[in-house]
Amino acid sequence: MDISVIIPLYNEAESLPELHAWIKRVMDEHGFSYEIIFVNDGSTDESWQVIERLAAENPEVEGIKFRRNYGKSPALYCGFHRAEGDVVITMDADLQDSPDEIPELRRMIVEDGYDLVSGYKQKRYDPLSKTIPTKLFNATARKVSGIKNLHDFNCGLKAYRREVVKNIEVYGEMHRYIPYLAKNAGFTKIGEKVVHHQARKYGSTKFGLDRFVNGYLDLMTLWFLSKFGKKPMHVFGLWGSLMFILGFIAVVVVGANKLVALSTGTPARLVTDSPYFYLSLTMMLLGTQLFVAGFLGDLISRNSEQRNDYQIEKEI
Repeated sequence: MDISVIIPLYNEAESLPELHAWIKRVMDEHGFSYEIIFVNDGSTDESWQVIERLAAENPEVEGIKFRRNYGKSPALYCGFHRAEGDVVITMDADLQDSPDEIPELRRMIVEDGYDLVSGYKQKRYDPLSKTIPTKLFNATARKVSGIKNLHDFNCGLKAYRREVVKNIEVYGEMHRYIPYLAKNAGFTKIGEKVVHHQARKYGSTKFGLDRFVNGYLDLMTLWFLSKFGKKPMHVFGLWGSLMFILGFIAVVVVGANKLVALSTGTPARLVTDSPYFYLSLTMMLLGTQLFVAGFLGDLISRNSEQRNDYQIEKEI
């Protein structure tokens, strides 16, 4: 099969027939063999009834229905697991992504050899309250991930080589960072294509401003796991040891000053009256806790089923 199109959705019943017809027209014009996988993320409208009707009338349509709303990442995870096409396309169900982009996205994967191609909505039909935070978010994501050629990490329109979606795990709200997940899995040829962005035709957006806060937290989590996920002692143990040593040196200095004062007969206040004494003890305690946290993290990592989960490209 040439292409799998995965469409996560939540309350998009009005747009689904038009979106399906648009995708079908594009695929038939180019002679692609394809499947369309609609993932209904706990919709409360008539979305699932529409999907059932489309599936009954069109053999290329498949559907997955969640019992409740889990989020976009779980929807993509299930879609990736189901996909059978050589190239996998993801797109939103709100008609803001154009299916006319699919042939060129596929060509970049098949002919240009990209592992992943992300859409870039250079001209957006969104309010400033959404576009400005998006620019700040993408600038931070480029800096942290090291993928400097992507301008729009969160664009729903993306194309993947089949091996990519079968070797990454999208969880939580990590759908924003699929290029970063792919890079960490060893798929480093990541490209970008400027795509057409359309104004929403039906309904309203399902995302609020809280996604930007959650997005930064997820980015920090992903960065830490990619750097130290298999070796937590390297960060916790290092900083814990440094804090303990500095605290111990500070305690010695406080004690030495007291001894010098006693030997020379100089009046000196009690060691326990000095704020430096308590700061030193606090540093030693925090250092010990960080070191123990690193040790426990290493024990957990060593007992994890994924401790030797390495990406092997070929064997002979």
